[in-house]
Amino acid sequence: MTSATALPARLSALLPDLSPWRSSADFRLLWVQGLVTYFGSFMALIALPLQIKELTGSPLAVGAMGAVELVPLVVFGLYGGALADSADRRKVILGTEAGLGMLALVLLVNAALPDPMLWPLYLVAGGVSALAGLQRPALDSLIARIVPHDQLTAAAALNSLRWQFGAITGPAVAGLVVAYAGHATAYAVTVVTFTVSVLLCLRLAPAPAAEHARKPSLRGIAEGARYAWSRPVLLGTYAIDLAAMFFAFPNTIFPFLADELDAEWSLGLMYAAGSVGSLVLGLTSGWTSRVRRHGLFVVFGAAVWGLAIAAAGWFSNVWLVLVCLTVAGAGDMLSGLGRSTIWNQTIPEELRGRLAGIEVLSYSVGPQLGQVRAGAMAGWTGTRAAIWTGGVACVASVALLAAALPKLLTYDSRTDADAVRHRQSSPSGV
Repeated sequence: MTSATALPARLSALLPDLSPWRSSADFRLLWVQGLVTYFGSFMALIALPLQIKELTGSPLAVGAMGAVELVPLVVFGLYGGALADSADRRKVILGTEAGLGMLALVLLVNAALPDPMLWPLYLVAGGVSALAGLQRPALDSLIARIVPHDQLTAAAALNSLRWQFGAITGPAVAGLVVAYAGHATAYAVTVVTFTVSVLLCLRLAPAPAAEHARKPSLRGIAEGARYAWSRPVLLGTYAIDLAAMFFAFPNTIFPFLADELDAEWSLGLMYAAGSVGSLVLGLTSGWTSRVRRHGLFVVFGAAVWGLAIAAAGWFSNVWLVLVCLTVAGAGDMLSGLGRSTIWNQTIPEELRGRLAGIEVLSYSVGPQLGQVRAGAMAGWTGTRAAIWTGGVACVASVALLAAALPKLLTYDSRTDADAVRHRQSSPSGV
């Protein structure tokens, strides 16, 4: 190969691996459905805390969203995991998606009132959390069934790209829509996107449970928890993600950070910056399909996330803050790729739904608690101090957990017993 052709070949090797898109029609449907849903969800995700801020002017009131969402997420996330192992996952996804659309309609009606009320915002936040807890295990556990084993990292990268597109366009457009057209218009867009999503979900193939699957029960949930506890690699992915999000998820106080930096115009960019970093990594993620040490992704990515969040809280220049948030997003995606690949490569099919329920807790409860922590700390120490101290605590906790769970660092998909067993038991590599 000449030098003239070597460079294009190296660059093409960085491009995302599209093999899951080519090999699975259901993966293509879920990818498009998720892109539509994420756009609408992020519209509401930005409009909702902004509306609470306008109604109350309190960072604690905004952070309280996390407390309202926490209990439904824990309860329904665990139950949703058991449900995903005992019901048709397509039906679970379809029903919860329709429910989320109805809740968006409630937000729209409330915003259209002459004097919008505060309590429906918290009520909807709790309802969204409950439905998301029911849905995520079914969505996540479906991927390993419809994508070949050797394409799971590529599927995780493509799903991350989809999420980032929504996370970038949703907040950016939401900021403009709320500023110039009001909250009601933002919620109306959300209702439309969920309607489209439901129509796409109707085209998914059925995904019934195993023939001898048991009904959802506390015993079944406990069985999944015991399996996770017995696997240090899985335990490490959950613990590191939970710690990173608890200490270093300051998104809920971004409106106050923008005010403090005298850059109100930057709020949409703050929400989108992390997704830009993740998008850049995703667009150059072809190399990740060739990596087998995914535990290193988890640890290194979480450490980068914490360091970048700490720097974002320390700097007073808004452009440096945006750069730091962009770097944080790249670190978060790298860690997420590692977690998703390890989960899909090692968890048995009969436990995948229940373990996905635990996964929901690890990557969703952390941000909810992180919102409460950030809001409370901001009211006590100030916005910037709440951000940088959280980033430092994140790095310290990641280091301690990596030292306590060394098997996560040494995980190799070629030699790990659970990964090998899963690969061998999957007919035709699926």
